[in-house]
Amino acid sequence: MTPWVTRLLAANVVMYVLTRVLAVIPLGPLLLVPILVPVRPWTLVTYMFLHANFTHLLFNMLGLFFFGPRLEGRLGGRQFLWLYFASGLMGAALSIFTPLVPIVGASGAVFGVFLGFAMFWPRERIYIWGIFPVEARVLVAVMTALALFGGLTGGGGVAHFAHLGGFAGGYLYLKWLDRHSPARKWRKKVEASAQKGSGNAQDDLNRWERIRREDLHEVNRAEFDRVLEKLHANGAGSLTPDERAFLDRFSPD
Repeated sequence: MTPWVTRLLAANVVMYVLTRVLAVIPLGPLLLVPILVPVRPWTLVTYMFLHANFTHLLFNMLGLFFFGPRLEGRLGGRQFLWLYFASGLMGAALSIFTPLVPIVGASGAVFGVFLGFAMFWPRERIYIWGIFPVEARVLVAVMTALALFGGLTGGGGVAHFAHLGGFAGGYLYLKWLDRHSPARKWRKKVEASAQKGSGNAQDDLNRWERIRREDLHEVNRAEFDRVLEKLHANGAGSLTPDERAFLDRFSPD
C-alpha cells in the first residue's frame, strides 16, 4: 500500500459508514446533481466519496487497491492525487449529459487511475474474476465502448458518462503532466543523443548500476528489476525514453 491510496480508501469507507450505516450525515446535500452545481459547487468533490450501497463501494475500492499503489509509486503521491481528482472532476463534468440524475461514487476517479495504469503498463494482464486474462489496454478499450454504449442508450442506472469522464480526465492530466514534467526535457536529450550516436552510454550504465534496490519503494522494485534485466540483456540502446527516465529518477547523481 502507498500513502494516498491508503488515505483515499479510508476516506471512502468512513464516509460510507457515516452516510449509509450510521446515517449521521445526510446524503442529499452531498450528492452530485449536475444541474444544481452552480448552487452546490462542493458536490463536484463530495460525490466522489459517496456510494449507493456496499457492493458499489467494494468494487470501486478494489479497483483503487489493485491499480492505485503501483501508479502512485510511478507518479509520486502529489501527482497521483491530482490525477485522481482530475478524473473525478471530469467525470462530474461529463455527467451534464444527464443533468437531473443524482450521481454518487468514486468510479470516475478510479477509472482515471485504471487508465493511468493501462498507459504505463498497457500489456499487463488483468485477470477478470481471477480467471480470464485480458491486457490492460484491451480492457480499457472494452470498458470505454461499454460506457459509451450505456451512456447513449441510457441503460442500467449506471453513471456511464462519469466513467467516460474519468477516462478522459486521467488521459488529459497525464498528457499535461508529460508536457510539463521536468523529465520531458531530459527525455528529449536522450532521444537526440541516441540519434547522434552519443558515446555516453557507459556513463549512463555506471550511474544506473549505482541505484540501490533496497532504497526503492516496493511498488517500484518490480519495474526496476524488469528495466535492469532489459538493460543487461540488450544494452542501454534498447531502453525507451520512459525507461531511461525511470532509471534516471532514482539515480544517485
